[in-house]
Amino acid sequence: MLKNSFYIETYGCTSNKADSYIISTILINSNFIQTTADNAEFLIFNTCGVKEQTENKIKARLRKVYELYGKNANKYIVIAGCLPHIAPSYIDVIKKIVPIFSAIIDLDKINDIVEIFEDIKQGKHNLIFLAEKSIDKSEFLIDHPPGKITGIIPISEGCQGACTYCCVKNARGKLNCYNPQNILHNIKYQLNQGIKQIYLTSQDCSIYKYNGTELVDLINKIVNLKDNFFLRIGMINPSFLINNLNQLINIFKLKKVYQFLHIPIQSGSNKILEKMQRPYLISDIIEPIDILRSEFPSLSISTDIICGFPGESEYDFHRTINLIKWLKPEILNISKFTGRPGTKAKKMKQLDSRLIKERSIRLSRVFRNSLSTLNKKWIGWEGQVLVLHEGSTENQAFGRNFAYKNVFINEYKDNFGKFLNVKIYKIDGFNLYGKIK
Repeated sequence: MLKNSFYIETYGCTSNKADSYIISTILINSNFIQTTADNAEFLIFNTCGVKEQTENKIKARLRKVYELYGKNANKYIVIAGCLPHIAPSYIDVIKKIVPIFSAIIDLDKINDIVEIFEDIKQGKHNLIFLAEKSIDKSEFLIDHPPGKITGIIPISEGCQGACTYCCVKNARGKLNCYNPQNILHNIKYQLNQGIKQIYLTSQDCSIYKYNGTELVDLINKIVNLKDNFFLRIGMINPSFLINNLNQLINIFKLKKVYQFLHIPIQSGSNKILEKMQRPYLISDIIEPIDILRSEFPSLSISTDIICGFPGESEYDFHRTINLIKWLKPEILNISKFTGRPGTKAKKMKQLDSRLIKERSIRLSRVFRNSLSTLNKKWIGWEGQVLVLHEGSTENQAFGRNFAYKNVFINEYKDNFGKFLNVKIYKIDGFNLYGKIK
């Protein structure tokens, strides 16, 4: 085992990945070494609590880790991320799984990680560190290993919503938007390391506002940087689409911004949306989507749907099927509803889990059928593709074009991180296949 070494395992969203990048950078700059779980002194688990399935996976992993290392006095188990904080009782839930841990760290205490490790080395254990205030995570410059192509920048944390199914707001707290100067400085810092693709992340990018700087203003500042890169905007609430359509249009007109919209609609039924406390109607979304697709015919849309929310009738579910048939999203994230701790939806009358599973299968089938024709328009397209990493077969590369489409390039033996002119000759479901021109 290496002294002053750490291993970090990350679950969940890009915000969690950004937190892990920050933790790793702080530790490496403090002369810690990143290594494997077997060799590491400190084992850090950056957890997620958004879905029951993910929670169960993390619990099983923590049980296994405790079984392997819990009695080793020279190994320190540290638990970060959302899971311990999604409900008041959840620190106790973690304690039952890992009776002797070194520390549970609040999301806004990750900047104190070195000092926390010093406390642990003094022989203290079962420490719980809760933050007194929110921090600006964009202040922490992120270092990447050589060859890294994608960087993540947090622009805010928390949300203004009150969705009845969401427990993440209990962990992430109220909205805290970060200083645009810090965000820009961090992006420049990462671009100077060779990063070619930047993801902006938060629980809801659309509500970003800092001293009068709105999302469109921030994006304009970023794309005016001289470097050649693609920028992906994170999740956009449907309310923003309805109330701030011009902002979105102006954002997607910018050359470096992926024409990619992640808009989690969650249900096609207005009745269910009301029970979810989602503040919009399906009819409010249709015209803005039509306008966006008219302005940007190649726009890729990703949406999230919760199947089997309490009270969802067969009619409500058919409304969701009709929504997906109309929307024809390029990406569909389907969640089978499970009541999360500390939420209003958990107290509602639940549907049978077998019915929920059956509906998710039916919706998946509708989505897959739409993919058979969705990408035909891309055959013959020619343009720039950012080559990101290896593909699924030998001498194959994976990249993305301006619309965030998956592009596979065969017989590629060059470096990654390059922008190449590619012509699409074949499609297969989600994927486009191209040849270098």
